[in-house]
Order: sequence, then C-alpha cells, then structure tokens
Amino acid sequence: MFKEVRELILRKCTAGNEKQIRVIFEKQPFGELERLVTQKLLDVVRRVAKDELESETWLHSVARLSGRSYEALRVSILEFLDADAFNLSVENCVSFLEPLIESWDIDLATFGMEIVLNRRLIPGYAKKFEFVERESAQSEEEPGLKEFLRHLSVNGGATEEEIEFLKRLRFNGKHPTSLYYYRELQNLRDPLHFRALTTQTLRKKILGHSQPEGSVAPMHKYLEADGIEKQLQLNGRKRAIRRWAGSRGNRAKKQKGKP
Repeated sequence: MFKEVRELILRKCTAGNEKQIRVIFEKQPFGELERLVTQKLLDVVRRVAKDELESETWLHSVARLSGRSYEALRVSILEFLDADAFNLSVENCVSFLEPLIESWDIDLATFGMEIVLNRRLIPGYAKKFEFVERESAQSEEEPGLKEFLRHLSVNGGATEEEIEFLKRLRFNGKHPTSLYYYRELQNLRDPLHFRALTTQTLRKKILGHSQPEGSVAPMHKYLEADGIEKQLQLNGRKRAIRRWAGSRGNRAKKQKGKP
C-alpha cells in the first residue's frame, strides 16, 4: 500500500527535485523525509476537506475529478479526516490527494515545503511551510510596558496590533521605561517613517490632489530626508525672524513711551 501512495506523491513532485527525492524515498522506505512530506500533504488536504465538508457543490466537483459517485465520496471523506500517514489507503489518495494536490516541492537544505493546490477547487491554492529559527518567547511583560499600558492618557488608545508589536520587542537584558514605549508607538504611527506612504502622498500631489493644512502629516510634502531637514531649517529661520521682529517692535514701542 505504501508503494502506491509513494508513487502518487512522487508523481505530484515538481520536476526539479523529483529524481533526488525519489532516490531518498527508495533508500529509506517511509523514512523521515517521506513521512514529513506525506503528513504535510495530508494536513493541508484534510484542512480543506474539513472546511468544505458541508458544501455539496464542492463534493460533487471532487467526485467528478476522482471518478467516484457523490454518495461514495461523502462516506469516504469521514474516513479520510481520521486517517494519518500510517493508515492512509490508496482509495483515500485517489479520492483526495490526487484531485486536490496540483504539485509540491521541498527545499532539502531547509525542509521548507511549497504545496500548490487545484485552483479550480480551492481559492487560496498556494501554501508554503518553512522551518525557521525564532527567538524564544519572552516569559514576562516588561515593567515599562505594563506601566505604559496602564495609563490610558499616555498610551493613546493603542490598538491590539500595536500592543502586540511592542510586546515582541527585545532588549538583550535591558529594561526600557514607559517613556521608551511611548516614543516607540509614536514612531510606529508616524507615516514619515515609512517610505511607501510618502511615495503615495507624492503620487497624489502629482495627480493634482491637494493636502489640507494640518492633515495627517504635513511633512509628507517632502519626499526625501534632505528636503525635510532643509524645510525644518527654513521654518526655524522664519520663526527666529518673527521673534526678532516682534522683540524689536516691542523695544521701539517702549522707547516711544518714555518721556
């Protein structure tokens, strides 16, 4: 039985890796690699079958592709949902793996898998699975973050997505204060720090759309950091000139008022 299942799975493998994977499968019948591939294909197809279990239209489509009656497929889908890599039958493969799996590939260096499903049956037909290194989850929340979240007037109504971002920050033994999290949140919200938004603003200006004064980020009028810095300098000079002119006018008024 395993031989027939193996042949079906190998037939779905992309041409680039098929010969190499076939050699591994033959040297280690139902070894670690074969079990990994088979189980992952099963997991993906089982998830689809479970989601579509109540859809008669979907079951009729699969029945036509697998050459079975609707009634027979309806019965076997329940058996398939309980199957694992060790008790998978050829009938299950023909009924579900054959019509639903378009192709699959695996990177033998990283064991990342890419599975392409039948796009006529499944809208999100491309699936990718990778084995990646991740940092271990931090066991406790930083005291500074707790304090920041406790004060509503400071955290500015942070959303769940923003809070999750702040929780994922790592500091290698350092413990930031609530002020750090306040500034980090402002940096995250400031569109000036994200090039895609400044480019979008520039595109709007090119199309002739005006941006009202005081809207989201007046700084978006300038695309590059050099332009921003120059504008800041110019604004600073203008303010300094206005202050100087104001103080000069006040001195002149005082002098006129003297007897």
